[in-house]
Amino acid sequence: MTTHLNGKEPGSDAAKTEGFDLSRFRLTQNFVEKAGVKKKLTTIPIRKPNRQEYVRVRLGSEWRLETAVIELKEENETYLVAPELWSELPGEIVPKVLFMAITRQNVPLLWPIKMPGEDGRMDNWNRSALDAAELATRKWIRLTANRSLGAYDIFESTGDLPEPEWPDDTLQEIVKIAFRGLIIETMDHPVIRRLRGGL
Repeated sequence: MTTHLNGKEPGSDAAKTEGFDLSRFRLTQNFVEKAGVKKKLTTIPIRKPNRQEYVRVRLGSEWRLETAVIELKEENETYLVAPELWSELPGEIVPKVLFMAITRQNVPLLWPIKMPGEDGRMDNWNRSALDAAELATRKWIRLTANRSLGAYDIFESTGDLPEPEWPDDTLQEIVKIAFRGLIIETMDHPVIRRLRGGL
């Protein structure tokens, strides 16, 4: 019987694993890029970051949108309202700034934060959220609600985390994806009719 100098038979399992490097077969973080494919965004949540996830906010005014929305709390839905309807919906629309954000798991999201009212006043919850969003343009942060304080506690990552990998999509494309089916352009929209007791 033929054997190698190392005592293993040719074709044996032991011989086949000799010199085998498992790390060659592991997917890398930039696998999609190396494979020559581009990830297509089809769903983008509209929400604030949850208390357990670190996020970054994209720097620059071109990556945020100050607008008016209608929020349905029970359904946890946010609707974008056409500007020509704003004057007809006092008390129902809420001024928000939508920040382009991303999680450590590379999940993009639109982070809505309430803007100051006509009197320029803002509560501590929204002021601390704006502070968090501003810090997140430079650092990975997470925020948790502090009921005793009446504001968010902001935690900055102390680890050496890499910079976020932002999608190639423009803010216009991101907003279009996020609000697909959630745009109110006429007063006959079911959400408006429901708010006014018509449904």
